[in-house]
Amino acid sequence: MMITKDKVTEIFCIIDEFDKNLSAELAKNLRLPSHNSDGKRYRNRKGRLSESEIMTILVCYHFGAYRNFKEYYLNWVKGVMRQDFPDAVSYNRFVELMPRVFFKMMLFMKLYAFGKCTGITFVDSTMIPVCHNVRRYYNKVFADLAKDGKGTMGWCHGFKLHLLCNDSGEVITFCLTGANVDDRDSRVWTVFAKVLFGKIFADRGYIKQELFDSLFSQGIQLVHGLKAKMKNKLMPMWDKIMLRKRYIIECINELLKNKAKLVHSRHRSIHNFIMNLCSALTAYSFFENKPEALPVYVEKSRQLELFSC
Repeated sequence: MMITKDKVTEIFCIIDEFDKNLSAELAKNLRLPSHNSDGKRYRNRKGRLSESEIMTILVCYHFGAYRNFKEYYLNWVKGVMRQDFPDAVSYNRFVELMPRVFFKMMLFMKLYAFGKCTGITFVDSTMIPVCHNVRRYYNKVFADLAKDGKGTMGWCHGFKLHLLCNDSGEVITFCLTGANVDDRDSRVWTVFAKVLFGKIFADRGYIKQELFDSLFSQGIQLVHGLKAKMKNKLMPMWDKIMLRKRYIIECINELLKNKAKLVHSRHRSIHNFIMNLCSALTAYSFFENKPEALPVYVEKSRQLELFSC
């Protein structure tokens, strides 16, 4: 089912208000040079299609039934929504304009689309293949960037998306790495630890003593299940219940892949791949069927208070 016009208007109003506030702050505090190194004056002419409209079109793509962005733009934007986007440019020109909104899309995703840590966090990762395994040696767009990695569904050539979400089903932050990077890699958790506190619930693929000790020293408790041959440990009933709530992060991965069309093999540039990722994560924040757990409140504290219960 395609997105409704009321939802498009809602998304555009939110993005346009953000864009106006950001442009006002940049004009007030940021002074850009008016001439380049050759002495020529920079052009400061507004385009036919505003940056708010570009961002709205990118976000709305991840709501619809179109699997191909070109078909979506030609049939829906320039066809069904022609009255709402009267100044829509050609498809080739729109692809050229997409990198211009990368900075604003990232800020909007960080400040509006992402949630905050509540003390109950779920972590998981998912593979993002960029081509079929047979064609991995002939892929030139992601040469030297995409890697071969093995996940639960087998081998793939591409990237791995590491996600954090809270108990309300809101994405907190993400980290994009090569498909061969381990879930327990210290570089990934260096990024994650900046926004975490309380308890983080993971599957058995995150079992590592060094990772547990590193997070514990920062006031974060890593809770995970036990493997078959591991020594049994006493675990509070509350932790066992929250481990069963990991379906939240798994549902988010499912929505991003199946509904938001995060994975496809039609990328022709790295910029478009990153824009597709950012717009998909932004579109998820506007979904009405986000999974969530029962409300549980955890006080922000250090490790001595974490284990007092």
